[in-house]
Amino acid sequence: MQTLFILLIVYAAGIITGLAFIFRKAGQPYWAALVPVYNLYIWLKVIDKPLWWFIFLAIPFLNLFMLMLMLVETAKTFRKFRMAEQGAAVLFSVGYIPWLGISEQESYTHPRDLPPYKKSKAREWADAIIFAVVAALIIRGFLVEAYTIPTSSMEGSLLVGDFLFVSKYAYGPKMPNTPLTFPFTHNNMPVIGGKSYSEAISLPYYRFRGLGKPKLNDAMVFNYPSGDTVILGEEALNYYVAILHEEMRAEQLYGSDYRPGMGREMLHRRYGSQIVSRPVDKRDNYIKRCLALPGDTFEIRNRRVYVNGKHIPDPPDVQFRYHVYVDEHAYLQELFRRYNITDVAPFPHGFIMHTSPAVAEIIGSGNIPGIRMVESPMIPHEPTVFPQDTNHFQWSIDQFGPLVMPAAGMTIPLTPENIALYRRAIEVYENNTLEVTDNKVLINGEETTTYTFEMDYYWLMGDNRHNSLDSRTWGYVPEDHVVGKAVFVWLSLDKNRGWFDGKIRWNKLFRRVR
Repeated sequence: MQTLFILLIVYAAGIITGLAFIFRKAGQPYWAALVPVYNLYIWLKVIDKPLWWFIFLAIPFLNLFMLMLMLVETAKTFRKFRMAEQGAAVLFSVGYIPWLGISEQESYTHPRDLPPYKKSKAREWADAIIFAVVAALIIRGFLVEAYTIPTSSMEGSLLVGDFLFVSKYAYGPKMPNTPLTFPFTHNNMPVIGGKSYSEAISLPYYRFRGLGKPKLNDAMVFNYPSGDTVILGEEALNYYVAILHEEMRAEQLYGSDYRPGMGREMLHRRYGSQIVSRPVDKRDNYIKRCLALPGDTFEIRNRRVYVNGKHIPDPPDVQFRYHVYVDEHAYLQELFRRYNITDVAPFPHGFIMHTSPAVAEIIGSGNIPGIRMVESPMIPHEPTVFPQDTNHFQWSIDQFGPLVMPAAGMTIPLTPENIALYRRAIEVYENNTLEVTDNKVLINGEETTTYTFEMDYYWLMGDNRHNSLDSRTWGYVPEDHVVGKAVFVWLSLDKNRGWFDGKIRWNKLFRRVR
């Protein structure tokens, strides 16, 4: 954060210094460059632009775009019409603008006295494309971005094939950790594959002020917390859970010859170069519902969610798992289509279906010939459920907690018994070393019995409760992973239907995300 602040100070100082000399050349008081707001007024006079530009200069993040336009217009007043010259005024303004003001070879010309400059068709197209790309990148990076729902983890609230807008300004946009990124990509290059970003410049976490903070039941987009290490080609594979599975497998294979770490070695031998690490902002984007805020106590009892001891009603379209038994005369396709059921899997003498309790009640009423349905039993404790420590926590996706959400400034006691709950937050998210030896907890090499968190953490779960990779698997979501709030669905396509067979879900278009 300190490095970023220093860079911004240097950048601003360079431009202000350059403007002071440019103002003098333009017959304006040089000291005006040092006066906030007034310097913008004088600058607009120098480049002969209307005062209503102030409206856009006052809008957060759009003012970045306006600043670029003003730098280009400033270059024009020094008869810099070539694309390379105007590009230098934007990209290297910290040095280029002072040079225009200080150099005795560069003279100012009022815009109305500039000679006409005829652009070629190619230049006009290039300017239009650059204008559109820069504007889109600012809007996409700091205000609103479009996303697509690829999996069924949020059905039936958000469906596979929903196209939605996510407000980054709702919680405040993040400064990109990796600004050197190929435009309009996330972490992979289209077609050719490979990384779409460079880590030559790596910025610390910083979030601009937004409209508010996350609230309970918000549908939030975030960077996948377990995505710091991924296995390429394995969709949504949790690397750390994969290690846990391999350790269990290695223990079975080697018996008395087993030693801790064998599973990790087996995993790396199998995947090798497919295992890669990613910075926070380049981890895959997920969407889930916020069910606990920093400082809250979260618990699941018999599939019902409780926060601070109070039952939190399920979202209207929440889904659970049901076992459906059918005979050969059941009209399944018609059933699926009528009730918009998309998340099914084969099962002996039938299938497993994920749907809402309301639909389950209709189907399970016995009025549909050839179909019998029962709710799936409560899932017992599982080793893959957070915190992946069955010695101390016998939790499952249906019976979980209680668990306190860490909050910035919160101090918690640390013991060998509860360290599994906080290890990843302390080590990975807040960049500390942690060891447990001889029943002692050491952080950054020093023995301690407490820890004070630096960030806020959230608990996020899918509305499709029995088919969602969420916090019940990988734990808390740190604040620096939060991207924005899902606000609006503008298109919904059913991937299982053709364009002339109901591919567009007309009744799901232009709806607000609940």
